[in-house]
Amino acid sequence: MKSRLKNSKPASKSARAHFPNLPVGLEASIERVVEFQWTIAAYNPDLPAIFSTPAMIGLMEVAAAESIRPHLPPGHISVGTRIEVDHLKAVPQGKTVRAQARYIGNEGRFLIFEVEARSGDVVIGRGQVRRAIVPLPTPSAS
Repeated sequence: MKSRLKNSKPASKSARAHFPNLPVGLEASIERVVEFQWTIAAYNPDLPAIFSTPAMIGLMEVAAAESIRPHLPPGHISVGTRIEVDHLKAVPQGKTVRAQARYIGNEGRFLIFEVEARSGDVVIGRGQVRRAIVPLPTPSAS
């Protein structure tokens, strides 16, 4: 994956209170077999049972979140804020897909990750996702 980050800026003073010093290069990957509910046929039975773009992005987001999770302050999570991804190739139900994310830096409070999805040796998607660190929501009383 090539880096496309330009002019990385440190987090603002208020954001630094919950902004860990994350080392660039943190990576994680997630691998799954494409199940029917992750295909476009699950949305429209007239379409083929191929891996959907939302499912691919979901795996990329999970990989990005997992890459930094051990470095987050207690009581915090990361949430997706922006997605810039190209879905390049179709993958049928039953094939294995692997999504990988690598932390490449931040712009203010937004963490930037390069992401890529593959089925075997074939790149099926790539791009960038951005995440922000937020306090873990507390359940509201009913």
